[in-house]
Amino acid sequence: MPFYVSPEQQMKDKADYARKGIARGRSGVVLQYGGGILFVAPNPSRALHKISEIYDRIAFAAVGRYNEFENLRKAGVRYADMTGFQYDRQDVTARGLANWYAQLLGTIFTESNKPWEVEIVVAEVGDAQESDQIYRITFDGSVNEEHGYVAMGGQADQVATALKEHYADRMSLVDALADAIAALSGPANGERPDIIASQLEVAVLDRDRPHRKFRWLTGARLEVLLAEALPAQARTAQAVPAQAVPAQAKPAQAVPAQAEPARELPAAKPGPSPEPDPAADEPGDAADEPGDKDPA
Repeated sequence: MPFYVSPEQQMKDKADYARKGIARGRSGVVLQYGGGILFVAPNPSRALHKISEIYDRIAFAAVGRYNEFENLRKAGVRYADMTGFQYDRQDVTARGLANWYAQLLGTIFTESNKPWEVEIVVAEVGDAQESDQIYRITFDGSVNEEHGYVAMGGQADQVATALKEHYADRMSLVDALADAIAALSGPANGERPDIIASQLEVAVLDRDRPHRKFRWLTGARLEVLLAEALPAQARTAQAVPAQAVPAQAKPAQAVPAQAEPARELPAAKPGPSPEPDPAADEPGDAADEPGDKDPA
């Protein structure tokens, strides 16, 4: 006789299973900068990519199981090509692609016994930063529109908090890369301060590039950017403890205040002690009293 499991419990078990699988990997970040949108993900493999181009102005980033999000990437490329061929290239948008991904992942999550352990981001660069679009699609088909930056996979909440500390609108590519590396190398994402170019997968949607906006950052170009980004990150990290040193030195000023009670010892002068001597030299008064009794 089969056991009855409520639909709520089934959905909860599936969600917990997918979250645990996604959290086992390392996080990836997507953030806007003045010239476009930056994608950064720790990935030592040169064959398996977490970041990819989908269409002219649209890029894709994912974390989780590679075989599952690779199928999503291929399906997204086919969807974009068919839509652009049947209608117009301008009709292929990140919003439409995100909605299509949401329907696909929602159906898999509801009908399949095993949910897909994936989390993806679809981004589209516009003519201005205000027209950029970034969408985050989770394993259950939920769609969230993000502004400025987004972290996915692993300890995404802690990485997003680290991104927020240094993020600013219209920042340069070097500052954006420094912000991404600071967030990805923190304790929330494995704490690897010695990140090098061979361990990173970096790409951009370049707003000023004609036609196809997607561009990989590899080799010497990435080495130069890292050389400029890491000193900026180190200066930011050193500025915080440098301001805390004077605050810790203040308790040293309390030592002279404890030495003041030692000055009260001379204040207790022995001068008043001889005063009882004159009082002791008046025995006559005491002698007069018994003298009065003698005539009696």
